[in-house]
Amino acid sequence: MSLEAEYNNRALVPDHPAVMQGWRDAAEAARAATPPLAIAYGPGPREVMDLFEAGPDAPVAVFLHGGYWQALDKDWFSGIAPAFLAHGVSLAIPSYDLCPEVRLGRILRQVRAAVEAMRARSGTRPVVFGHSAGGHMAACMLSEGRAAAAVAISGVFDLAPLISTSLNDALALDAAEAAALSPIHWPVPDGSTPGGTVLDCVVGGDESAEFLRQSRMMAELWGGRGVETRYDALPGRNHFTVLDPLFDADSALVRRIVALVKQ
Repeated sequence: MSLEAEYNNRALVPDHPAVMQGWRDAAEAARAATPPLAIAYGPGPREVMDLFEAGPDAPVAVFLHGGYWQALDKDWFSGIAPAFLAHGVSLAIPSYDLCPEVRLGRILRQVRAAVEAMRARSGTRPVVFGHSAGGHMAACMLSEGRAAAAVAISGVFDLAPLISTSLNDALALDAAEAAALSPIHWPVPDGSTPGGTVLDCVVGGDESAEFLRQSRMMAELWGGRGVETRYDALPGRNHFTVLDPLFDADSALVRRIVALVKQ
């Protein structure tokens, strides 16, 4: 299979519109049941995050959404908040600007600002988890010492394979920029920095060979350098249904993230 086909998740999962509509429906229900607090972390219209608060002193996690840095926003993913609130964990979900209106490096700077805003609010580094592009950025936040731990779901950790695909029409990456923004080339968190040293790489067992390779490679690479890593391919899950466990307070994935938050 070509790289174009390996990374075109919407084409690989023909029923993705139905799955995404489920995200929308769950998000609307969650926002109606527990209206979030909107927090601006920058001056731009998309530099806003929703905070679903479990209590004034509750520990917090930050979820970074996917969309290949060129689609979606925070409002799609409010539906995962109830599962964390049920465990007494607050959840922040930021939006950010999208390519091609901004460069990917600009998005990373926005995510840094959002994570730092939650750190300033709570007084501790949050656990950061994310999906797809958000998985990439979660690993970046861990490398920089901004996260207490990171869970990357279907992450892209080496951006070089995207250069030859149509996804790069919006990203406009060249080899140098792709290498500079790929966390496989970034310093590993090693205990000498104040952040966490735990990275979970989760991926759907039915995802493309490239997505399986990316998560396995990242776990092995950073694990070999002293990071506490896990690689977990969830049986029967594709790039979209891999998020299903986040809607279930009793799922192993939610319980794992909660445990990292509360450790």
